[in-house]
Amino acid sequence: MANAFDEAAKNKFKSYLLMFLFALILIGLAYVMGLWYGKGNQIIVISFIFIAFFISIILSLISYFWGDKAALQISNARPANKREHAHYINSVEGLAIAAQIPTPNIYVLPDQSINAFATGRDPNHASIAVTEGALKKLNRTELEGVIAHEIAHIKNYDMRLMTITVILVGLIALLSDLFIRSMWFGNDRDSGRSNVVIFIIGIFLAILAPIISELIKLAISRKREYAADATGAILSRHPKGLADALRKIQKDSVQGTKIATKATAHLFFSNPFKKNSFSNLFSTHPPIEERIRRLESM
Repeated sequence: MANAFDEAAKNKFKSYLLMFLFALILIGLAYVMGLWYGKGNQIIVISFIFIAFFISIILSLISYFWGDKAALQISNARPANKREHAHYINSVEGLAIAAQIPTPNIYVLPDQSINAFATGRDPNHASIAVTEGALKKLNRTELEGVIAHEIAHIKNYDMRLMTITVILVGLIALLSDLFIRSMWFGNDRDSGRSNVVIFIIGIFLAILAPIISELIKLAISRKREYAADATGAILSRHPKGLADALRKIQKDSVQGTKIATKATAHLFFSNPFKKNSFSNLFSTHPPIEERIRRLESM
């Protein structure tokens, strides 16, 4: 089980390293935009960088305080009750104690696929939601493994990290689109050599930045899933239960979680969309086979 601790620590470090790269992309894009619009004026360049970070902070705060409520509402989540979901509620309460966090709000999702997600800005304001399909199709050990994985996300503050990541991806895509439009269709372009160089670098960066940032987002999301698997195995003390739940998802006849959207896909326990080679390439989740292999090696 010591290997599980090593896995969680390693994936946390890699995730924050990727976030650093994210910040560099945003700074680079804002810097080139400042050079283009300010014609080399350093005050304008610094202003663009400041404005980009200010907007990202404002958007992150909005998502930080209200994103969990939106995710639950979009997914049509309903509160679990003791009469119907006694084992589910008891499992969440027990694993929350093991993780040394407050018991999150507990919800059920109206979907027949096997899936779950956690949301909230921190352990004191967190919620966990499990699909009806998971409650019906998983045995006690498997369900506890899935719940432990989601509790791990809460304990590791993954929702906060992914909220910031998603906002930054959107901001970089928006800035890139505005920059490309202004460079191609703006009427105040200088034909000087230095400005031509900035133009070429700007177009190159504006096209690549959204692609690179999206790939970084996917990489961060996948690393967080590996880390949550490792931490979940520690909490449940039964990696096989989590691995068996993943196997059942592979074999489940219900393909795709209908209540999921592109905005909420990264929250779910497994890829909520129909499985095919193309969607797996751009999935927010690592391959199930690799997750099972890592769990079995613990």
